[in-house]
Amino acid sequence: MRNKIVLWGTDAADERILVALELVISENKVMIYTFSEALATDDFYQQMMENWRNDKEEPVVFPEGHLALSRELSITESILPEDIKVERTDLIQRAQTEWHFVVLSSKLSEAYRTELQELEEKLASLKEYDKEIWSNLKNFWGKVQQQMRDRTLLREHADEIKARTNKAFDALKNLRSKMDDEFRESSKENMQRFSEAIEDVEKRIKENTHLNKIFDELKRLQKDLRGMTFTKEHRNKLWQRIDTAFKDVKEKRFGDRSGGDSHASSGSGNSPLDRITSRYNGLLNAIDKMERSISRDEDDLAFQARQIDRTDGQLEAQIRQAKVQMIEQRVNSKKEKYEDMMKTKVQLEDKIEKEKAREAQRLAKQQEEAARREAEAKAKEKIAEDIRQQQEKIEQESGEQLASAAQAINEQKGGHKKIVQEPSPQETPMEAEAAPKAKATAPEESLLDAIGSTISESLEDVVDTVKAIAEVVADKIDKKVDDIKEDINDLMKEEEE
Repeated sequence: MRNKIVLWGTDAADERILVALELVISENKVMIYTFSEALATDDFYQQMMENWRNDKEEPVVFPEGHLALSRELSITESILPEDIKVERTDLIQRAQTEWHFVVLSSKLSEAYRTELQELEEKLASLKEYDKEIWSNLKNFWGKVQQQMRDRTLLREHADEIKARTNKAFDALKNLRSKMDDEFRESSKENMQRFSEAIEDVEKRIKENTHLNKIFDELKRLQKDLRGMTFTKEHRNKLWQRIDTAFKDVKEKRFGDRSGGDSHASSGSGNSPLDRITSRYNGLLNAIDKMERSISRDEDDLAFQARQIDRTDGQLEAQIRQAKVQMIEQRVNSKKEKYEDMMKTKVQLEDKIEKEKAREAQRLAKQQEEAARREAEAKAKEKIAEDIRQQQEKIEQESGEQLASAAQAINEQKGGHKKIVQEPSPQETPMEAEAAPKAKATAPEESLLDAIGSTISESLEDVVDTVKAIAEVVADKIDKKVDDIKEDINDLMKEEEE
């Protein structure tokens, strides 16, 4: 529907007149021009139909004597006065309905133009990419697209807003591309600096010097890494190297077994201190983002307040006032969340201090336990060596005693044999020759009794000798065992001290 209509009608005197209607969107009014039949010549009528109605550049001069009046555009009341009748009433009714929609759509598009202008003004003052403005621009374009799908925006208005929005997106994309290049360059520089620091730490770990100091330095590097600018690739590489360095330090400090156990805990960030520290660092990042978000909303609130003071139209003022209320509600909600974050921050700081104290106690206990195990191992080695030496000494002395006892038994046996077999030195040769004959003629029982008596005496002597040796050896063994026990007790007391 055009914003201008030309048609024939009659006036109050029922005389034929040419009626021209023009919609003034900004004022929500309809201008009505009437020309008497004498003024509305054929040439003038053609100019009105071809040039004026179609908004051509060639102007149409209204002749003197025409009448002009304005009427408020209303959906309920007719746009023509009662004294003017037209031939095409249906055209007037259609124009009245469609013009009302055009006015409302124009007001909506004007509201969108105002919102887009605010974004353009903020974008013009940007020196670097702003994610918040990008998000606001996306939300704005989403609303415009919805209105376009619902056909509540006129095509020409939608096309204008679309062109301006695309231009704003292009400007933000250029800023983001520039920021990405700077980000990658900054990440590269930080990567080189951290790599040099980690290489120095790795070198000192291989030298196995000042491991406690290296462990603290790795924790500092880990903390600094969280707050630096890195690409995802660079950050992952550095995290992996720092994690490997932590494992190497713990293996050298506590050994493979304890290092392996601690690796499973520290590598997965599963210790209470690691979990709380990670949560604390995440909270700090969230607090920083919330502070920046509140600051942007407060700046936007001040901007809207200034715009309200300079607003001419009532609709625009109402729209801006509604936006101010929305921003205020958003700011209040964010401030409540910010206060909760600060309370949580204090709680986490208290927990971190407690966990650090527990961690220090645990490390001290581990070191004490390691020292105790080492002292026990040394004590066991020393006790085992003393026992071995004592056993060797006892075995040597026992061997000597047994050898002496065996020699004594042999000597005693030799003495009995001489008594049985050798002749008495007092016997004469004749008596010696006669002795075998006497023995041969003696009864067999007396000879066996003599032999049995001699063997029995020898065995009794051997048994007595062995018992004597056993008593001596047993006394010495008991004494040596008592001495060893006393040495072990003294050694344990020394190790405990």
